[in-house]
Amino acid sequence: MKARDKTWPWKLLLVAILLGVAAGTWGAIKKIDYKWRWYRVPEYFFYLADDVQKIPFDGKVGSIVKDGATARVTLISETSEERVIKVESESLKVSEGEDLFEGDIVGFEKNLRLGPLMVGLWTTLWLSAISSVFALFLGLFTGIARVSKNITLRGLAMIYVECIRGTPLLVQIFIAYFFLGTVFNLSRNVCGIGALALFAGAYVAEIVRAGVQSIPKGQMEASRSLGMTAFQTMRDIILPQAFKKILPPLSGQFISLIKDSSLVSVIAITDLTKSGREIITSTFATFEVWLVVAAMYLLVTSVLSQLVYYMERRLAVSD
Repeated sequence: MKARDKTWPWKLLLVAILLGVAAGTWGAIKKIDYKWRWYRVPEYFFYLADDVQKIPFDGKVGSIVKDGATARVTLISETSEERVIKVESESLKVSEGEDLFEGDIVGFEKNLRLGPLMVGLWTTLWLSAISSVFALFLGLFTGIARVSKNITLRGLAMIYVECIRGTPLLVQIFIAYFFLGTVFNLSRNVCGIGALALFAGAYVAEIVRAGVQSIPKGQMEASRSLGMTAFQTMRDIILPQAFKKILPPLSGQFISLIKDSSLVSVIAITDLTKSGREIITSTFATFEVWLVVAAMYLLVTSVLSQLVYYMERRLAVSD
């Protein structure tokens, strides 16, 4: 029997465990007296909005051409300027030759719009992306300062790291918004990005420090003996090697930052979590919305994890 054939009992056990978890979850759901409303979830991703179409000037209706569910209305101004507006045939509120004034409603046009969950997801993504960039540069500088021979830089870096890692992110967001935001008149978005960047930067600094210290000291001494400056040595010799070692924990930190960004909803930033809460208050579809929100976070973090695995494989080929 080949070695790979011996794994089938463990695979069978895995399937049995998963089936058991699924059966237990299904049984727990059946015991809950709750009316599921999954049919309402799709409209919170995309929906058709009725956009009001108004005449932009004083004039009259020239002609109306109906093409199925759509009507093309030609509007003629007092200066003979023509404007064609598309509206839904059923929503048409004017007739040919009718005189209109600026702002009068011609009809409605249906357009596909992003729902609150997609808008919240976009906010979460750009908020996390900007925070990650700032955290990377802040952590890189602080991590190098942590291994610096300059006692001032090393001391300041240590104080920053210990203060940030020793306090909850939620408290830091409150301080950034209610104290710093009030004193310096900062918007809630700036406060949220700043708090997330400072929080993640402290952990990135420790990751960078560990990566730099994992490189043998002999390489630093050898490069300095060749006439390279400390900056050149760090940029060209130490950091490229350290990057390969710190990539997994670094990516893990940034993935955690995406999940941590949900806390900015406490300062009224409409991210994915706050969008979910707002939907629940109007629909009472608590379980459905939170399950969808969790799945969206899982999808984003899973895609990033696969991207990191790909980068790791590419870097491993160069070793």
